[in-house]
Amino acid sequence: MPVRSGVVDTTARRRPTIRDVAAAAGVSRGTVSRVLNGGHWVSPEALVAVQEAIRTTGYSANQHARSLVTGRANSVAFLLTEPQHLLFEDPTFSILLRAAAEALAAREMPLLLMVAGTQQERRRITDYVAAGHVDGVLLISSHRGNPVVGDLLRQGVPTIACGEPLGYEDRIGWVSADDEGGARRMTEHLLARGRSRVATITGPMDTPGGLRRLAGFRAALGDAYDEALVAHGDYSRASGQAAMRELLERRPDLDAVFVASDLMAAGALVALREAGRSVPGDVAVGGFDDSGLAATLEPPLTTMRQPFERIASEMVRLLLEVVEGAEPARITLPTALVERASA
Repeated sequence: MPVRSGVVDTTARRRPTIRDVAAAAGVSRGTVSRVLNGGHWVSPEALVAVQEAIRTTGYSANQHARSLVTGRANSVAFLLTEPQHLLFEDPTFSILLRAAAEALAAREMPLLLMVAGTQQERRRITDYVAAGHVDGVLLISSHRGNPVVGDLLRQGVPTIACGEPLGYEDRIGWVSADDEGGARRMTEHLLARGRSRVATITGPMDTPGGLRRLAGFRAALGDAYDEALVAHGDYSRASGQAAMRELLERRPDLDAVFVASDLMAAGALVALREAGRSVPGDVAVGGFDDSGLAATLEPPLTTMRQPFERIASEMVRLLLEVVEGAEPARITLPTALVERASA
């Protein structure tokens, strides 16, 4: 630390203040404060001067002080309503988390990760959020009947869901991939490959992905739809393996399977190998997500790509609009077929 005439010089470490910015810009502290809080009622010349002064002085806003002024926390929660282990097992969640964090970082806002897979966790987190510690919630993987959605609505917490929040579709905003259209496209792809006994492993029937992807599968098959070729999973690898075994036992003549997530498809491939079935020779396999796992499987998985990065960025945009007072919007984004060796 510099020393001058036997006195410790602390100026080298002092953080620039609003007063410093105002002096450098030649404006009042009130003008600087208005710039920091959105630039309302500030002339273009003063705005440019303050922005240049912020750059030259190295000023960084005190977020705690800003929160006291605006009444906002200046942060957002990423709320996963699944058991904690799925955060690490299912790669789709980490992709959404990273993309949301990047979108908020561009706005200099932190993202708080919260996992509420149990009743106690849901109660604790709902109380925390309702106390104003975050400005809003990005809700991930909500199931029908999940009390978190109703609790957030009752508390007036701005919320945007990933996927249609079943039972609340018209009450909160959401961003979703075209689950039904994507499932229909994958099933049509399997049929176009000459497969005639196409099975499916669905996601949970209390989730939008579970319902919509089964609907798309059914629409593609029309009158050829056979309930015996449908088995249900929970988006985990183990459930995909168990469902594939069930299908092979029930319909050993099946020659294709559309699996409603890549992680379940990974389990289905294990079950097919155990049964001595080649892929795609005996059974063609198609997935849904393209989260990174699909390309690493053996054989590499043909799948429907969800635009995860765009889903997350749109969720952030819509949430911040709701925080500012806008009506919640709803967006469905297209999926894309990614062909690899499995089908």
